Amino acid sequence: MGNTFYFNWEPALMVWLQNLLGEAGATIATLVTMLGEETVMVAILGFIYWCYDKKFGVYVGTNLMVGLVANPMIKNVFLRYRPYMVHPEVKCFKPVHEGDLYDPLLQGYSFPSGHTSNSSTMYFSLPVYGKKKWLVIIGIIIPFLVGLSRVCLGVHYPTDVMAGWLLGAVVVAVMTFLQKKILVKWKLYLLTTVLTVPGCFYCTSNDYFTCFGMMLGFFASSLFEEKYVQFENTKDVKKSIIRVVGGLAVFLGANVILKTIFGLISVEELANVLRVIRYGILVFFTMGMYPMIFRFKKIF
Repeated sequence: MGNTFYFNWEPALMVWLQNLLGEAGATIATLVTMLGEETVMVAILGFIYWCYDKKFGVYVGTNLMVGLVANPMIKNVFLRYRPYMVHPEVKCFKPVHEGDLYDPLLQGYSFPSGHTSNSSTMYFSLPVYGKKKWLVIIGIIIPFLVGLSRVCLGVHYPTDVMAGWLLGAVVVAVMTFLQKKILVKWKLYLLTTVLTVPGCFYCTSNDYFTCFGMMLGFFASSLFEEKYVQFENTKDVKKSIIRVVGGLAVFLGANVILKTIFGLISVEELANVLRVIRYGILVFFTMGMYPMIFRFKKIF
Protein backbone atom coordinates (compact mmCIF):
# COMPACT_ATOMS: atom_id res chain seq x y z
CA MET A 1 0.00 0.00 0.00
CA GLY A 2 2.92 2.32 0.63
CA ASN A 3 6.68 2.77 0.45
CA THR A 4 9.43 3.51 2.94
CA PHE A 5 12.53 5.40 1.81
CA TYR A 6 14.69 7.95 3.60
CA PHE A 7 18.22 9.07 4.29
CA ASN A 8 19.55 7.98 7.68
CA TRP A 9 20.14 11.58 8.73
CA GLU A 10 16.46 12.46 8.35
CA PRO A 11 14.86 10.63 11.31
CA ALA A 12 17.96 11.43 13.38
CA LEU A 13 17.53 15.14 12.65
CA MET A 14 13.82 14.97 13.45
CA VAL A 15 14.40 13.30 16.81
CA TRP A 16 17.14 15.83 17.64
CA LEU A 17 14.83 18.76 16.81
CA GLN A 18 11.96 17.32 18.80
CA ASN A 19 14.16 16.70 21.83
CA LEU A 20 15.69 20.17 21.52
CA LEU A 21 12.40 22.03 21.22
CA GLY A 22 10.29 19.89 23.54
CA GLU A 23 6.57 20.36 24.13
CA ALA A 24 6.85 24.16 23.97
CA GLY A 25 8.51 23.94 20.57
CA ALA A 26 5.78 21.58 19.36
CA THR A 27 3.17 24.12 20.41
CA ILE A 28 4.95 26.89 18.49
CA ALA A 29 5.32 24.60 15.47
CA THR A 30 1.59 23.86 15.61
CA LEU A 31 0.85 27.59 15.43
CA VAL A 32 3.35 28.19 12.63
CA THR A 33 2.03 25.31 10.54
CA MET A 34 -1.40 26.99 10.51
CA LEU A 35 0.05 29.50 8.03
CA GLY A 36 -0.09 26.66 5.50
CA GLU A 37 -3.61 25.48 6.35
CA GLU A 38 -6.84 26.14 4.50
CA THR A 39 -8.51 28.61 6.90
CA VAL A 40 -5.56 31.01 6.94
CA MET A 41 -5.04 30.74 3.20
CA VAL A 42 -8.74 31.29 2.50
CA ALA A 43 -8.54 34.44 4.63
CA ILE A 44 -5.46 35.72 2.78
CA LEU A 45 -6.78 34.81 -0.65
CA GLY A 46 -10.16 36.25 0.30
CA PHE A 47 -8.63 39.55 1.36
CA ILE A 48 -6.71 39.85 -1.90
CA TYR A 49 -9.65 38.76 -4.06
CA TRP A 50 -12.61 40.36 -2.25
CA CYS A 51 -10.93 43.54 -1.05
CA TYR A 52 -7.52 44.45 -2.43
CA ASP A 53 -7.24 43.47 -6.12
CA LYS A 54 -9.52 40.98 -7.85
CA LYS A 55 -7.08 40.22 -10.68
CA PHE A 56 -4.31 39.63 -8.14
CA GLY A 57 -6.64 37.26 -6.31
CA VAL A 58 -7.46 35.29 -9.46
CA TYR A 59 -3.74 34.96 -10.21
CA VAL A 60 -2.87 33.74 -6.71
CA GLY A 61 -5.96 31.54 -6.50
CA THR A 62 -5.25 29.86 -9.84
CA ASN A 63 -1.68 29.09 -8.80
CA LEU A 64 -2.82 27.81 -5.41
CA MET A 65 -5.51 25.53 -6.81
CA VAL A 66 -3.14 23.95 -9.31
CA GLY A 67 -0.57 23.46 -6.55
CA LEU A 68 -3.21 21.85 -4.34
CA VAL A 69 -3.97 19.25 -7.01
CA ALA A 70 -0.39 18.69 -8.15
CA ASN A 71 0.76 17.72 -4.66
CA PRO A 72 -1.44 14.62 -4.14
CA MET A 73 -0.86 13.59 -7.75
CA ILE A 74 2.83 13.27 -6.89
CA LYS A 75 2.14 11.79 -3.46
CA ASN A 76 0.12 8.99 -5.01
CA VAL A 77 3.05 8.08 -7.25
CA PHE A 78 5.65 7.80 -4.48
CA LEU A 79 3.25 6.57 -1.75
CA ARG A 80 5.75 7.42 0.96
CA TYR A 81 4.71 6.68 4.52
CA ARG A 82 4.90 9.52 7.01
CA PRO A 83 8.01 9.35 9.23
CA TYR A 84 6.17 8.61 12.49
CA MET A 85 4.57 5.59 10.74
CA VAL A 86 8.03 4.13 10.15
CA HIS A 87 10.15 5.40 13.04
CA PRO A 88 8.70 4.84 16.54
CA GLU A 89 11.19 7.34 17.95
CA VAL A 90 9.62 10.16 15.88
CA LYS A 91 6.60 11.66 17.63
CA CYS A 92 3.51 12.88 15.79
CA PHE A 93 2.45 16.08 17.52
CA LYS A 94 -0.27 17.09 15.04
CA PRO A 95 -1.88 14.53 12.72
CA VAL A 96 -3.31 15.79 9.43
CA HIS A 97 -6.77 14.34 10.17
CA GLU A 98 -8.56 12.91 13.18
CA GLY A 99 -8.76 9.14 13.19
CA ASP A 100 -6.29 6.32 12.65
CA LEU A 101 -2.77 7.80 12.75
CA TYR A 102 -1.43 4.94 10.68
CA ASP A 103 -3.96 5.00 7.84
CA PRO A 104 -2.16 6.60 4.87
CA LEU A 105 -5.39 6.98 2.89
CA LEU A 106 -6.81 9.10 5.71
CA GLN A 107 -3.64 10.94 6.78
CA GLY A 108 -2.26 11.25 3.26
CA TYR A 109 1.15 10.25 2.03
CA SER A 110 4.32 12.11 2.92
CA PHE A 111 6.21 13.10 -0.23
CA PRO A 112 6.09 15.99 -0.96
CA SER A 113 4.80 18.00 2.00
CA GLY A 114 1.38 19.47 1.22
CA HIS A 115 1.54 22.29 3.77
CA THR A 116 4.96 23.27 2.44
CA SER A 117 4.04 23.16 -1.24
CA ASN A 118 0.73 24.94 -0.64
CA SER A 119 2.32 27.72 1.42
CA SER A 120 5.13 28.01 -1.12
CA THR A 121 2.66 28.32 -3.99
CA MET A 122 0.62 30.92 -2.12
CA TYR A 123 3.42 33.05 -0.69
CA PHE A 124 5.81 32.72 -3.67
CA SER A 125 2.98 34.10 -5.84
CA LEU A 126 2.72 37.33 -3.85
CA PRO A 127 6.05 38.96 -4.84
CA VAL A 128 5.83 37.63 -8.40
CA TYR A 129 2.65 39.65 -8.93
CA GLY A 130 3.06 42.40 -6.33
CA LYS A 131 6.76 43.06 -7.00
CA LYS A 132 7.46 44.60 -3.58
CA LYS A 133 10.44 43.89 -1.30
CA TRP A 134 8.32 43.17 1.78
CA LEU A 135 6.36 40.59 -0.23
CA VAL A 136 9.66 38.94 -1.18
CA ILE A 137 10.51 38.64 2.52
CA ILE A 138 7.11 37.10 3.25
CA GLY A 139 7.43 34.81 0.25
CA ILE A 140 10.69 33.39 1.61
CA ILE A 141 10.24 33.35 5.38
CA ILE A 142 6.73 31.91 5.73
CA PRO A 143 7.22 28.84 3.47
CA PHE A 144 10.54 28.18 5.22
CA LEU A 145 8.94 28.30 8.67
CA VAL A 146 5.96 26.20 7.60
CA GLY A 147 8.29 23.56 6.16
CA LEU A 148 10.39 23.52 9.32
CA SER A 149 7.28 23.15 11.44
CA ARG A 150 6.22 20.05 9.51
CA VAL A 151 9.53 18.39 10.32
CA CYS A 152 9.32 19.37 14.00
CA LEU A 153 5.77 18.02 14.26
CA GLY A 154 6.96 14.65 12.99
CA VAL A 155 4.64 14.46 9.98
CA HIS A 156 7.22 15.01 7.21
CA TYR A 157 10.78 14.07 6.41
CA PRO A 158 13.13 16.98 5.57
CA THR A 159 13.21 15.77 1.95
CA ASP A 160 9.39 16.02 1.85
CA VAL A 161 9.74 19.67 2.77
CA MET A 162 12.50 20.33 0.24
CA ALA A 163 10.35 18.77 -2.48
CA GLY A 164 7.42 20.94 -1.30
CA TRP A 165 9.44 24.12 -1.71
CA LEU A 166 10.52 23.00 -5.18
CA LEU A 167 6.99 22.05 -6.22
CA GLY A 168 5.63 25.41 -5.11
CA ALA A 169 8.30 27.25 -7.10
CA VAL A 170 7.67 25.14 -10.21
CA VAL A 171 3.89 25.62 -10.03
CA VAL A 172 4.24 29.39 -9.68
CA ALA A 173 6.72 29.58 -12.57
CA VAL A 174 4.66 27.39 -14.91
CA MET A 175 1.29 28.92 -14.07
CA THR A 176 2.63 32.48 -14.28
CA PHE A 177 3.87 31.67 -17.78
CA LEU A 178 0.57 30.08 -18.80
CA GLN A 179 -1.52 32.92 -17.37
CA LYS A 180 0.50 35.40 -19.42
CA LYS A 181 0.24 33.33 -22.61
CA ILE A 182 -3.36 32.09 -22.36
CA LEU A 183 -5.46 35.20 -21.80
CA VAL A 184 -8.84 33.53 -22.26
CA LYS A 185 -9.71 32.13 -18.84
CA TRP A 186 -11.82 29.18 -19.87
CA LYS A 187 -9.07 27.93 -22.18
CA LEU A 188 -6.51 28.11 -19.37
CA TYR A 189 -8.88 26.36 -16.99
CA LEU A 190 -9.69 23.66 -19.53
CA LEU A 191 -6.01 22.98 -20.18
CA THR A 192 -5.27 22.79 -16.47
CA THR A 193 -8.20 20.45 -15.87
CA VAL A 194 -7.10 18.15 -18.69
CA LEU A 195 -3.57 18.00 -17.26
CA THR A 196 -4.76 17.18 -13.74
CA VAL A 197 -7.75 14.88 -14.40
CA PRO A 198 -5.53 11.76 -14.84
CA GLY A 199 -5.21 11.71 -11.05
CA CYS A 200 -8.81 10.47 -10.93
CA PHE A 201 -7.62 7.17 -12.34
CA TYR A 202 -4.72 6.36 -10.02
CA CYS A 203 -4.99 8.47 -6.85
CA THR A 204 -6.40 6.60 -3.86
CA SER A 205 -6.06 9.16 -1.06
CA ASN A 206 -8.88 11.59 -0.26
CA ASP A 207 -6.74 14.71 -0.61
CA TYR A 208 -6.57 14.49 -4.42
CA PHE A 209 -10.34 14.42 -4.85
CA THR A 210 -10.79 17.18 -2.28
CA CYS A 211 -8.30 19.44 -4.06
CA PHE A 212 -9.54 18.56 -7.55
CA GLY A 213 -13.05 19.58 -6.50
CA MET A 214 -11.74 22.83 -5.01
CA MET A 215 -9.88 23.64 -8.20
CA LEU A 216 -12.95 23.05 -10.38
CA GLY A 217 -15.04 25.13 -7.98
CA PHE A 218 -12.56 28.00 -8.15
CA PHE A 219 -12.43 27.91 -11.94
CA ALA A 220 -16.22 27.92 -12.16
CA SER A 221 -16.49 30.73 -9.60
CA SER A 222 -14.01 32.89 -11.49
CA LEU A 223 -15.95 32.56 -14.74
CA PHE A 224 -19.28 33.04 -12.95
CA GLU A 225 -18.10 36.17 -11.15
CA GLU A 226 -16.69 37.70 -14.31
CA LYS A 227 -19.96 37.25 -16.20
CA TYR A 228 -22.69 37.64 -13.59
CA VAL A 229 -21.34 39.28 -10.42
CA GLN A 230 -18.61 41.78 -11.34
CA PHE A 231 -18.10 43.06 -7.79
CA GLU A 232 -15.79 45.97 -7.01
CA ASN A 233 -12.85 45.88 -4.62
CA THR A 234 -12.77 48.15 -1.60
CA LYS A 235 -10.02 49.98 0.24
CA ASP A 236 -12.29 50.74 3.19
CA VAL A 237 -10.82 48.99 6.24
CA LYS A 238 -14.17 48.33 7.94
CA LYS A 239 -15.75 46.90 4.80
CA SER A 240 -12.65 44.80 4.12
CA ILE A 241 -12.88 43.25 7.60
CA ILE A 242 -16.59 42.54 7.11
CA ARG A 243 -15.95 40.92 3.72
CA VAL A 244 -13.15 38.67 4.97
CA VAL A 245 -14.88 37.67 8.22
CA GLY A 246 -18.12 37.10 6.35
CA GLY A 247 -16.34 35.03 3.72
CA LEU A 248 -14.66 32.86 6.35
CA ALA A 249 -18.02 32.35 8.08
CA VAL A 250 -19.57 31.33 4.76
CA PHE A 251 -16.71 28.96 3.98
CA LEU A 252 -16.70 27.27 7.38
CA GLY A 253 -20.49 27.19 7.68
CA ALA A 254 -21.03 25.85 4.18
CA ASN A 255 -18.36 23.23 4.80
CA VAL A 256 -20.25 21.92 7.86
CA ILE A 257 -23.59 21.92 6.06
CA LEU A 258 -22.25 20.20 2.95
CA LYS A 259 -20.39 17.63 5.04
CA THR A 260 -23.63 16.81 6.84
CA ILE A 261 -25.66 16.58 3.63
CA PHE A 262 -23.14 14.50 1.73
CA GLY A 263 -22.59 12.35 4.80
CA LEU A 264 -26.15 11.11 4.35
CA ILE A 265 -25.24 9.73 0.92
CA SER A 266 -23.38 6.51 1.65
CA VAL A 267 -22.55 5.09 -1.77
CA GLU A 268 -19.02 3.73 -1.54
CA GLU A 269 -18.61 3.47 -5.31
CA LEU A 270 -19.34 7.19 -5.68
CA ALA A 271 -17.36 8.41 -2.66
CA ASN A 272 -14.65 10.13 -4.70
CA VAL A 273 -17.13 11.69 -7.13
CA LEU A 274 -19.21 13.01 -4.25
CA ARG A 275 -16.09 14.45 -2.61
CA VAL A 276 -15.22 16.33 -5.80
CA ILE A 277 -18.77 17.68 -6.05
CA ARG A 278 -18.89 18.64 -2.38
CA TYR A 279 -15.69 20.67 -2.42
CA GLY A 280 -16.47 22.13 -5.82
CA ILE A 281 -19.76 23.49 -4.48
CA LEU A 282 -18.03 24.78 -1.34
CA VAL A 283 -15.47 26.86 -3.22
CA PHE A 284 -17.93 27.98 -5.91
CA PHE A 285 -20.36 29.22 -3.28
CA THR A 286 -17.63 30.98 -1.28
CA MET A 287 -15.70 32.59 -4.13
CA GLY A 288 -18.41 32.95 -6.77
CA MET A 289 -21.78 33.50 -5.11
CA TYR A 290 -20.83 35.09 -1.78
CA PRO A 291 -19.51 38.29 -3.49
CA MET A 292 -23.02 38.96 -4.83
CA ILE A 293 -23.85 40.53 -1.46
CA PHE A 294 -21.14 43.14 -2.04
CA ARG A 295 -23.79 45.00 -4.02
CA PHE A 296 -25.10 46.21 -0.65
CA LYS A 297 -22.41 48.86 -0.65
CA LYS A 298 -23.46 50.54 2.58
CA ILE A 299 -22.39 47.41 4.48
CA PHE A 300 -19.93 45.67 2.15
